[in-house]
Amino acid sequence: MNLVDISSVASLLVCPRCRRGLVESEGAFRCSSLECSFHAEDSFPLVGPWPVFVDFERSILRRRDFFSSSVARVPLTGVRRWSIDRLPPGLRSCWQPVNRVAAANIQRLSSLLPGSSPLVLVVGGGTIGNGIDALYTDRRLRVIAFDVCGTAMVQFIADAHQIPLADKSVDAVVIQAVLEHVLDPHQVVSEVHRVLRERGIVYAETPFLQQVHAGAYDFTRYTSSGHRYLFRSFEEIAAGPVAGPGTQLLWSIDHLVRGLVRSELAGKLARAPFFWLHYFDRLIPTAFAMDNASAYYFLGRRAARGLTPSEIVSYYAGAQHPNRGQARQEAPD
Repeated sequence: MNLVDISSVASLLVCPRCRRGLVESEGAFRCSSLECSFHAEDSFPLVGPWPVFVDFERSILRRRDFFSSSVARVPLTGVRRWSIDRLPPGLRSCWQPVNRVAAANIQRLSSLLPGSSPLVLVVGGGTIGNGIDALYTDRRLRVIAFDVCGTAMVQFIADAHQIPLADKSVDAVVIQAVLEHVLDPHQVVSEVHRVLRERGIVYAETPFLQQVHAGAYDFTRYTSSGHRYLFRSFEEIAAGPVAGPGTQLLWSIDHLVRGLVRSELAGKLARAPFFWLHYFDRLIPTAFAMDNASAYYFLGRRAARGLTPSEIVSYYAGAQHPNRGQARQEAPD
């Protein structure tokens, strides 16, 4: 596992409010600026082994969820009522096929990064995302990750709207299935752009046709064009569907059944006999999948010039295009 120790990147950590450097004392942190309200001792205390770099006045996260006596200083972990992780791999794939798109794109991301030990930031890295395992096993990469809860896969807790890292401090950012769970995706992508070094690489996956998941913490969906405009400050290397209409139909079967019988477990079990539907994704031309995808990916490079409003209209490549949505040419590496 190539997760770096937080001490090795301490010089890159900044205050989420004023972006000045941090001072560490016995594992806890404070802002180095005398004028900042986070200069006081223990301004960013620990919850378990994880420092909490959150400006709670500007965050949906609540201080009491981390530091009240009722939670006994235990990080937010959520309640998992039913998990496919308990199943053997063969059965698990019926509910959650391996994300081959992500796997291929993570390999490509790695090949695009220069140097002997590039630093990759994983936003929302509390668990290893589907298909991105290679990110954590590639010995050439160094990985730093954060989430809104503490797990063995993160070095600190933070809010993605205020990433506590210095400007131009990382070589790549991976943000998989996160942007639908933030209040202001444009602000989060702006933060991603800020912390990336010149010509740094971003890899993102975001849902389009998916039902609500994570309950009250699910806010946004994007079409292909909307997703591209979200990353308008980046040069596109590749983009397209992560999963198509077949996968989208599986989600619909799940939620149809759980609605009829009022049971989440029943919905998930109902997916198993129809696992083969996701194979249809391979048979559907990209142009048609673009209009009915379960999710989209974007692989891009930090750019000085952004995509203009007029350019986004011509970006569309779905089946409703006058030219039948012929595939776009990928940008050169």
